[in-house]
Amino acid sequence: MKIVIAGAGEVGKYLARMLIKEYHDIVVIDTDERGLQYVESSLDLMTIKGSCSSISTLIEAGVGKADLFIAVTVSEEINILASVFAKKLGAKKTVARVDNMEYIEPKNKPYMLGLGVDRLIFPEYIAAREVVGLLKQTGTNEIFEFSGGKLTLFVIRLSENAPIKGMSLREAAKVINNTNFRAVAVSRNDVTIIPKGNDVLQVDDLVYIITNPAGIKSLIKYSGKENFDIHNVMILGASRIGKKVARSIENYLNAKLIEIDTDKSELIANELSKTLVINGDGRDIEMLKYEGLEKMDAFIAVTGNSETNILSCIMAKRAGVKRTIAEIENMEYIDLANQMGIDTIINKKLSAASRIYTFTMKAEVASIKCLTGSEAEVMEFVVQNNAIITSDILKNVDFPKGAIIGGVVRGNKSFIATGDTHIKAQDKVVVFALPEAIFKIENYFN
Repeated sequence: MKIVIAGAGEVGKYLARMLIKEYHDIVVIDTDERGLQYVESSLDLMTIKGSCSSISTLIEAGVGKADLFIAVTVSEEINILASVFAKKLGAKKTVARVDNMEYIEPKNKPYMLGLGVDRLIFPEYIAAREVVGLLKQTGTNEIFEFSGGKLTLFVIRLSENAPIKGMSLREAAKVINNTNFRAVAVSRNDVTIIPKGNDVLQVDDLVYIITNPAGIKSLIKYSGKENFDIHNVMILGASRIGKKVARSIENYLNAKLIEIDTDKSELIANELSKTLVINGDGRDIEMLKYEGLEKMDAFIAVTGNSETNILSCIMAKRAGVKRTIAEIENMEYIDLANQMGIDTIINKKLSAASRIYTFTMKAEVASIKCLTGSEAEVMEFVVQNNAIITSDILKNVDFPKGAIIGGVVRGNKSFIATGDTHIKAQDKVVVFALPEAIFKIENYFN
């Protein structure tokens, strides 16, 4: 597939790094020569210095033969304009990153399609939805729903009081005796593996589990976690994510939003009806305590500074806050933050990449989740007629190593896959895959 990426910023670089592993023909456009030099020196792809909305630059990049054009510069106007030009020049599909909620409203979709923009991606909106979901399901470090919640990916860090710690997966399966969830991967010491029956679960393991609604209660119990009610929430940073989270929860939770910029604080206070907006420095622990940090059930740090978000969450954790969520855009900090005890990390690049990645697959993919702290991905495939995966029961299908099928949605029902499961056409199948297997597995669902 020929892919042109407009923008060599953080999102563009991450997408290029991810997609080049699957042997796509990639061209990256940007006006920033330093950013392009970094991309070109670290990845085997072509770069072009020039304006992403310049017709001559787009022609030079070969958008006329592009299967996919992705515009992820910092300017939504440039992204939309570049996508319009790319479509007119012959690009088959176009994706543009935007920062305006108005653009992604369903009623405005026909206008964008008419211009030639096939899909709009709003990373902050996606990240805010993830945060709100985590406030509702407090027993997990990360959560992602498939098919409207018929199947769910839970990422849980095993604690000292987990009943299954020290057990092999085979032993744990006998003790739990629940067929409504399945451990599909374990991340330990920055290495993610697909476990086998004799692999032993250890304290601080990040366990990736696919479950259906019937398995959630039992899953939380045996992982040593607990679901607790959240009433009081403190949000640090009036960023787009911070504002959207506050607006989403202020009608049913007590929310406080801390913002260091005075003018921004006044502006946000007028926009939010029930959220208490406070002008203050989130790095000042005494100020946070004065504002009731120790009484908070959740602390969400979404400033534009990853270091501030990490440090403030650590302070909140030490103050007794049960749930801490930090936005960390510096990928190198993610593992460190996990080790420091921050409950959940969100990353706009991964949120955007998850949505954009679906356009690059040969098989029909309903959704993809790029995981924080791991290069692995979870994908929801829609099985086509006569696909290889439908040829026999799963244990007789030579499925690629490095990938595992977690669950199946068939009509209105969902179930966890076993060796005796026979996949059928039009099933939705949730697959966990390590990087080396991703480009292989889609052939099984075509």
